[in-house]
Amino acid sequence: MDEPVETLQQTTSLVARFAIEYGPRLLAAALVLVAGWFLTRWVARIAGRGLDRLTLEPPVKLLLLRVLRALVFALFLLMALQNLGIDLLPLVAGLGIAGAGIALALQGVLGNVAAGLTIIFTRPFNVGQYISIAGVEGEVEAVSLFSTKLRHSDRSIVVIPNRKIAGEILHNYGEIRQLNLRVLVTYDVDLAVATATVRELLAANPRVLKDPAPVVQAAVLDDFGIALAARPWVAVQDYEAAIGEINPALVEAFRARQIEIATPPWKR
Repeated sequence: MDEPVETLQQTTSLVARFAIEYGPRLLAAALVLVAGWFLTRWVARIAGRGLDRLTLEPPVKLLLLRVLRALVFALFLLMALQNLGIDLLPLVAGLGIAGAGIALALQGVLGNVAAGLTIIFTRPFNVGQYISIAGVEGEVEAVSLFSTKLRHSDRSIVVIPNRKIAGEILHNYGEIRQLNLRVLVTYDVDLAVATATVRELLAANPRVLKDPAPVVQAAVLDDFGIALAARPWVAVQDYEAAIGEINPALVEAFRARQIEIATPPWKR
């Protein structure tokens, strides 16, 4: 009966001694972390307002704010560990060794991060521009540290790891694209009338930009007719819709003005 009581008394004494010796340190460390959390949010909010005044891309702002939050909170974390009496030198050495092992295990992820930083700071393209790279194309919807999201013309999302972008040949269309439409007319057609008809039709379409001016010309002299090329500029989001509007309008305009569209013999 005496042994359990004695064990309980020893345990209570040990807990009390631990609370007296380490309790204030733990409380101080907790208060430092809580203060650090609130101060980190306050500093990030102030920094965010300052960055809003600069002409920075959203991914760059987000990256800078995250780095700032991490640095400020890491400072308070070190202060909390010092209050606990923890020797930071062995801890830093251990973290360095662990970091080296993690880096070896996450080479692909770190490669994406390095490539993401390169993309964010060199800015080969911006959100809203239309690009073609790594065998895919689309409008840039978001750029993060790990990947770049493109919105395809069929409204699907293409996610490209950033390491697949860095070092690749990039075709940046910007925010406008040029259509390449062709219609084959017979050699009997008055080219001046045909090209004027195409120009009038393009000028009447609200999706076609006035500047840069559309290019309309006789592109190819084919065996069965003359290929007229119409190459107007449209906004990226209007690309598919403009093709669907201009092609049938060309056919109707040529029929109305009796401009004969050439047809190869094997298609008749």
